[in-house]
Amino acid sequence: METHKKISIITATYNSAATVRDTLKSVASQSYPAVEHVIVDGLSKDNTLDIVKKYPHVAKVVSEKDKGIYDAMNKGIDLVTGDVVGILNSDDFYAHEDVLEDVMDLFRDPAIDCVYADLQYVDAVDTSKVVRTWISGKYKRDKFLYGWMPPHPSFFVRKELYNELGKFNLSLRSAADYELMLRFLYKNHKKPAYLSDIVVKMRAGGMSNASLKHRLRANGEDREAWRLNGLKPYFFTTWLKPARKLAQYIIK
Repeated sequence: METHKKISIITATYNSAATVRDTLKSVASQSYPAVEHVIVDGLSKDNTLDIVKKYPHVAKVVSEKDKGIYDAMNKGIDLVTGDVVGILNSDDFYAHEDVLEDVMDLFRDPAIDCVYADLQYVDAVDTSKVVRTWISGKYKRDKFLYGWMPPHPSFFVRKELYNELGKFNLSLRSAADYELMLRFLYKNHKKPAYLSDIVVKMRAGGMSNASLKHRLRANGEDREAWRLNGLKPYFFTTWLKPARKLAQYIIK
């Protein structure tokens, strides 16, 4: 009888009652048999936790004050017990029931440190309506210099990498996921595998793109992500990063 390695999924919630059902249902319906779902809640004031309680597949729930979403993710990383860790936000959901099966199939190769895939942004209300599609493409390390990054909700990592290289940097407000992937892949040469499939549906929106002011702040954080790792990008690297998103509106 085959023994399946465990994959742990972390979902950070805060007043997420309007969307978290889709997140929970998409994890509960996965075909992969060894899934640990951990909820880290920031003391929600709505009925988020009441909804979570209705899903018996959830392995652990913690609800306490935190310092933001990346702090919640770090708490989740400390709590999980799986061999592989994925993070699914409370307004996102998996695109189909075989996502985690396909991800873990790639992790059968012991040389693979992490797996990334593709993502679709969907309308916040009508999730059947696609807004844009993020096709990551095959990995080449130098792509980071030209503004490339994979979508973080599609990024799955062996737990041992967090132990070795650290978790999310809480000094960053919106670019901690970018910094972590830059640290793991570009700086430390960890080996990824690309799963050419849309694995996550994400509701459109986002703080870093909400206004010019937020975009400029996000650009500064992207530059800081390189500086924190002792790395020097090209002068245009962090400007190409948001520019790459324009093509995503063409692919539907």
